[in-house]
Amino acid sequence: MALKLKPIAEQVIVITGASSGIGLATAMLAAHQGARVVMAARSRSTLEHVAAELVRNGYEATAVAADVSVREDMDRVARVAMERYGRVDTWVNNAGLSIYGRLDEVPEEDALRLFQVNFWGVVHGSLAALPLLKARGGALINVGSEVSDATVPLQGMYSASKHAVKGFTDALRIELEADKAPVSVTLIQPTAVDTPFPEHAANYMDQAAKLPSPMIPAEKVAAAILGAATDGDREVKVGALSVINTAMFKLLPGLADKMAKKQMGRQQRNAPSHPHQGTLYVPGESGETAGFGDSNPADPDDAMRRNTRPS
Repeated sequence: MALKLKPIAEQVIVITGASSGIGLATAMLAAHQGARVVMAARSRSTLEHVAAELVRNGYEATAVAADVSVREDMDRVARVAMERYGRVDTWVNNAGLSIYGRLDEVPEEDALRLFQVNFWGVVHGSLAALPLLKARGGALINVGSEVSDATVPLQGMYSASKHAVKGFTDALRIELEADKAPVSVTLIQPTAVDTPFPEHAANYMDQAAKLPSPMIPAEKVAAAILGAATDGDREVKVGALSVINTAMFKLLPGLADKMAKKQMGRQQRNAPSHPHQGTLYVPGESGETAGFGDSNPADPDDAMRRNTRPS
């Protein structure tokens, strides 16, 4: 079967991690463009509220409370989509979170949980989606990061998980191309995005977490995701710094390492933070696409000192 992707207005789109940030922005943009949207996340009350608001305003949306780390939950999302709409045209594996802290100071159980969500969530979603996409043709979109090719210190396990997502996505694409399956497989690689990501992350630093600036809005990533749903691109880097940083790590890795080291002082706010596990184990119910941006940044030299351990 030849691959022919539909316009967004004719699609049924499944989106994981749809209760905040990039996932929520994508679900809202897709619904507003006429798609029938299946929104999946652990945050039941937020999902149901957003879906109800969309329906009340004349759009089509269905909420499914599900944990991407549980394969059976992803199979259930697929069943709900089929029962409700009869097909799936695009499946977006977006759910993900982070841990701030030095690699030797992050509890191993938290690192394992992060991989269950960020990596195995993509695997579970992809395997649940493939039979549906193969049947009629469609797009599988996995949200990676610029750190799928680069890396950022103090979010080492997040970087590792996004490298793993890229490896899985590339291998799956090759296998499907060998089968001549009518499924496009896209990796989305945004730069830092202004979402509630830092607040949802586990944090083992002694200052509140933030993302390094500059940041792009979640809506820009949402537009790139929907573009991939109709164009079937192989990879989409979103934001100029995603292009620059990934190129630097490939072409000038030594210089890229030196530049990345500076990020150890640019991911903190000037506010205390007690160690917490964020939304690693419990859902967040913020229901927001945007975060606090670059507000109240910590002094970078002080933050660097706090997060290095000179011998």
